[in-house]
Amino acid sequence: MAAVQIAVADSPFPSLDPVRDVVSKIDGDVQLAAEATPEAILQVARDADAVLVTYAQITGDMIRQFTKCRIISRMGIGTDNIDIAAATAAGIVVTKVPDYCIDEVSDHTMALLLAVVRKIPFINAQVHGGTWKMPAVVPIHRLRGSVLGLVGFGRIPQLVAPKAKAFGLTVVAYDPYASPEVFAGAGVESVDFPTLLKTADYISIHSPLVPETKHLFGADAFRQMKQSAYLVNTARGPIVDEAALAAALDAGEIAGAALDVMEQEPPGASSPLYGRDNVIITPHTSFYSEESLVDLQTKAAEEVAAVLSGKAPRNPVNPDVLQ
Repeated sequence: MAAVQIAVADSPFPSLDPVRDVVSKIDGDVQLAAEATPEAILQVARDADAVLVTYAQITGDMIRQFTKCRIISRMGIGTDNIDIAAATAAGIVVTKVPDYCIDEVSDHTMALLLAVVRKIPFINAQVHGGTWKMPAVVPIHRLRGSVLGLVGFGRIPQLVAPKAKAFGLTVVAYDPYASPEVFAGAGVESVDFPTLLKTADYISIHSPLVPETKHLFGADAFRQMKQSAYLVNTARGPIVDEAALAAALDAGEIAGAALDVMEQEPPGASSPLYGRDNVIITPHTSFYSEESLVDLQTKAAEEVAAVLSGKAPRNPVNPDVLQ
């Protein structure tokens, strides 16, 4: 038997070879759960030294049944699918990979923005359906000189900013946790949330999902936005109240939306956002490229290898455990 047992709760990846390559250096044996249910995950994780997880829920009840686990390594940026308090109470460090897909998500953000503002999916469907009419897309407004408001100003939006500026957009951002030096270095104006809502022609969400940001974009926020404004979300679905968004679109309070994340994934067939010409939805693919998947698995596995070798991880979520 290998020296250390590493459980993988779930995997959307075509192969776990990058993980195996890293943990082979510590004599690690990788076992993937048969399915992403608590019972199946516990079968491989209960006595494992480490747990790698992508989308599966790692609940407090599950964590309390771990007998040897020293690290839960999230193969992703957010950790809202892990009970951090329970992990901390159990003395288990939780890590994440905040820097693996900043190019991909920032590119996808701009792609969604351009597509929804230029109405590309809608007019493409029109043409393929036999309609060749420019008036079908009226009105479209010029990007240059418009204002893009970024909600959150971490790694990804800091890369969105120069890409947006290349199109002539003025960029402002709301992030109460980012330092003035960060804004100054990026040449981006820091504004409060109401100011961003009222002044931005386009708003792109990049904040984490925490209690304070759940349904941050609800009925009140939509009423404060410009009627010509578009909303882009590549962060976390529950930051947007989808029922309120549908109501705002019906009322003409905003012009449209482009979403890579949803409150429920996949959404139910009755989603009020389906079938709208002014709404683009992609299936949580903004993180993806062949290169980013290798980076993600490699960096998540390197956290496991570090902790199990007695070294400090690069990106602990609950660093107090390490004390």
